[in-house]
Order: sequence, then C-alpha cells, then structure tokens
Amino acid sequence: MSHPHPDLGAPPALPDTGLRIVALGGIGEIGRNMTVFEHAGRLLVVDCGVLFPETEQPGIDLILPDFSYLRDRWDDLDAVVLTHGHEDHIGAVPYLLREKPDVPLVGSRLTLALVEGKLREHQINPLTLEVREGQRERLGPFDCEFFAVNHSIPDALGLAIRTSAGVVLHTGDFKMDQLPLDGRITDLGGWAKLGAEGVDLLMSDSTNAEVPGFVTPEREIGPVLDDVFRGAARRIIVACFASHVHRVQQVLDAAVAHHRRVAFIGRSMVRNMGIARDLGYLEIPPGVIADMAEIEQLPPDQVVLISTGSQGEPMSALSRMANRDHQQVRVEPGDTVVLASSLVPGNESAVFRVINGLNRLGAKVVHKETALVHVSGHAPAGELLYVLNMARPSNFMPIHGEWRHLRAHAELAVASGVPRPNIVLADDGVVVDLVDGRASIVGAIPAGYVYVDGRGVGDVGEQSLKDRLILGGDGFVTIVVVVDSVTGKVAASPEIFARGFSEDPAAFDDVLPLVEESLAAAGREGATERHELQQRVRRVVGKWVSDTYRRRPMIIPVVLEV
Repeated sequence: MSHPHPDLGAPPALPDTGLRIVALGGIGEIGRNMTVFEHAGRLLVVDCGVLFPETEQPGIDLILPDFSYLRDRWDDLDAVVLTHGHEDHIGAVPYLLREKPDVPLVGSRLTLALVEGKLREHQINPLTLEVREGQRERLGPFDCEFFAVNHSIPDALGLAIRTSAGVVLHTGDFKMDQLPLDGRITDLGGWAKLGAEGVDLLMSDSTNAEVPGFVTPEREIGPVLDDVFRGAARRIIVACFASHVHRVQQVLDAAVAHHRRVAFIGRSMVRNMGIARDLGYLEIPPGVIADMAEIEQLPPDQVVLISTGSQGEPMSALSRMANRDHQQVRVEPGDTVVLASSLVPGNESAVFRVINGLNRLGAKVVHKETALVHVSGHAPAGELLYVLNMARPSNFMPIHGEWRHLRAHAELAVASGVPRPNIVLADDGVVVDLVDGRASIVGAIPAGYVYVDGRGVGDVGEQSLKDRLILGGDGFVTIVVVVDSVTGKVAASPEIFARGFSEDPAAFDDVLPLVEESLAAAGREGATERHELQQRVRRVVGKWVSDTYRRRPMIIPVVLEV
C-alpha cells in the first residue's frame, strides 16, 4: 500500500498521458469533500463542501477547503461537478464562486436547486448545467458519465470520468437500499457494465466500511415512526438534516395518519423543504403545514415540529430548545423529541449534551440507539464488497472517511482481489497520479483548514484558536505596571486583574513582590525598554501561576510609562 508521508515534496510535472487527483478535503475526515482532477492541462473539481467545527475550534462557523492550489489556475477549471446536495459536498460553493464566479456548476435537478437557494443568500447568480443519470457530458478533456445512486437525499449521482489516462469511477456517497422510498436504486447494472469496460481507478465512499452486512431499508422506519406518534401524548419534535427529504416525507405521512399539523423550524429546513416541494420531491397534503402562529393555537397532541439540529450544533433550533433559548418553542414535560439521524463522528458529545438537556426539561427523547428512527445513507461493508467485485478496479483509493474507515475499506479491497500495491491510502493534499494504468503517490501540496468566523474567511488561524482555547479553559490575567520613563523604576505598585481564573481578590497577593523584585533587577541591569519589561513580568507571573495553581492562563502584561 502507498502511504502519505510528512516528507513528501512538491509533485513533479504531470506526464501528458497522466491523470492527477488531489483531494483538498474529505479524506481522513467526514466533511469538506473536494477533489481536483487534472488532465491535459485542464482541471475538473468534484464537490465543494464544508466541515463543521468541533469543540476545540471555538467561535468558528464553518471550515472550508483551502483553494490555494487552484488560485493560479482558475482559468484552467472547466467545471465543478456536485454529486448531491448535502452541506459537506456543496457548502463551500459560495466561497469558491466568490473567487471564480463564471465556473459552471454541474449536478442533478435537486442538487442545483439547493445550491441556487444557498447562493441567493450570498447574492450570487451561478452558471449551471443540469444532468441526470445515464447522461454523458464532455467537460473539457473529461468525458463524464452520471449514474443514479441511492443516498439519504434524492437525486444523488456517482460519476465515471473518462480520459486518455484511464477510467475513474467516483461513487459519490451511496448505499444499496433495494426498496428506496422514491424507487430510485443505485445503478449497479451501469457500474457492472463499466467494470466490464475496465475501471482503472475506483474512488469509493468509506464511511461505513467498518460496519458489516447490508443497509436496513428506509421503509422499515415508517412503522417505527407510526408507533412513536401513536404513543405520544403531547407535541412531537423531530430533528433531522435539513436536506433529508425522505425522512421529512415519512414524518409528514405519520402526521397525516395521526391528525397532526406540521411546522418547519429552522431557516435551512424551511428553505430546503420549500424547494423539494416545488420540484415535486416532497408531497405535502393540503392543510398539513402550518406556521408558528397557527401551531401555538393548537392543542399539543395535534402538533408536530420538524427542526434542524440533529447533530447538536450550538446555534441550531434543537440546541436552543434544549437550552431554553429558543424564541418560539419551549420544550415541556411530556413532549416527545425524535432525533432522526446518525451521529456524525466528532459530534457525539454535542448530541448527548442536547439529549441530556431535553431529558432535564421532561421530554421523552427517541434516537437511533433506542429505536429504528434512522438508517445510514452510506453503504456498509457487504455493499462495498459488492461494488468492488462489480467494478473490478485495477487501482483503488478509499475516500470519504476517517483513517479507520479508509483502512477498513482498503482491507475489503484486498479481500476482493485488488493487489495490495495498487491500493492508495492518501490524505488531504496528497497528490496521486494515474499513469500507464498505475495509481501512485507522487507528492503533496498544502491543503489546510480555512476557517469562517462571522464574515471573515481565513482571518482566524491555528494560533487564534489556541488563544481562544486558553481563554476558555484557563482564563486570562492582566498585570498593569507603571514605570518612570526616565529611570525605568516602578512608579506605583503593580495591579492584577483576572477573568475566568479566580474570584478571590487576594489570590495574587503573593506574586506582586516577585513582580516588583524582577522589575527592580531590570532597572539595576539597565533594561528599561518596554517590551523587555513586559516579557519579564509575563515570565514571573506565568511561572508563579503554574507552580501555585497548576494553570496556564493567558497572561497580558501592560507597562505604562509616566
């Protein structure tokens, strides 16, 4: 197997007959999916998504791929192909179009509609090319064929990319539900036909590579939701992804069966379900949907709220309900809350914090661990093996997963007969070339995180996040020292102000003599420059706090000259 290496240098020039693949996100993580394909001097991008922040990234709204690799080559970019409408695949499109507004977006009808709805909020009018399964489009030197795939959102696509360097099958996110709610199954026949033609490189979804067996059909969730509705005495609040049209349809069907009215909560939920309804992907019977003013007038046993926030996002509707911070919805004892989603890796603590908050308020919380209210949108190991055996790839590169998922998928490929040396375990920024039928790692390029913080993009870096963590965990201490501008001697006793550290006003009494002694020594040594004095104060206070309290707050010395 090929492995990424920290000593990888810049890649060499791509041979004329080669195809280069560079993931700018989505490998070694769940989210931020974006892959660049290069051939004959032209570029094709597949997906452009975001990653949502974790607790050690305070204040961050979104994490984007790093577009630096593309900035000198925007004119070489022929198109951005979007496999489906989930945020981890389309969420960064507005930020890319700020830099390259005329690049065509290629995707299915629903995917493009969801992207266009998002772009309207950014006041961007994109160029689009709508495609559907079975269609082939020439995008520069890339001959792209699109395949239907079943996923947790309608209209998802996989694609084959044909070039003179070979054929790449990119599955997109998929599973093989044989009884999908919309009757649209993954095109196994198309992939088998492609396998017979010859697949030089298979790039396949790895999210559930550790999960044995085959996926549970979505249809099995309907009866479980029906039981939940039957047993609920008061309001029902269902939290799911704002793009999960099939799950929302099942909730609407259950609401109709149990004579309940439904309101959508959360801006993205309202926007996406409106788009899905208008395009015919969501069937809403007349008189079912109500606004919040109507809902508030109904008895609790006639109400269903469909909300965002199934991943415990701090500012989502459900999180604010759990914290008693939502302006319109107040969770009451006896309410039933259904979390109809899987846990995205890294979100576990946030989700369980919301579950505990809801339980504290007296709600009954139903989630995947207690009832079959959700099934994954990603293929488990049995289905991944099926695809490997159908495609019969010469080379294999697992994508869309953490490292444990990538390795598990690689072992499935070995078991299916792919030669171990032909399996490429890459990482974000690692450059893979397909040349003469062989895929191999040839170098690496920068592919770090780009943080969105409020309106700023890329303004916050790792050092700022480190400072925020220190402030959040250990607080800060400010020491104000007044010195004589001529002699450098201390003109008044130092004053210490602390926040998030200790509320005892006498906590720092013992360090004040040490600060004065250090400044006196500096005066004797002729060290009167302000920066030098600040550093001395920082070292003295930092060592004392560490020795005394075993804490490392941010220390901010202020030296005033008079």
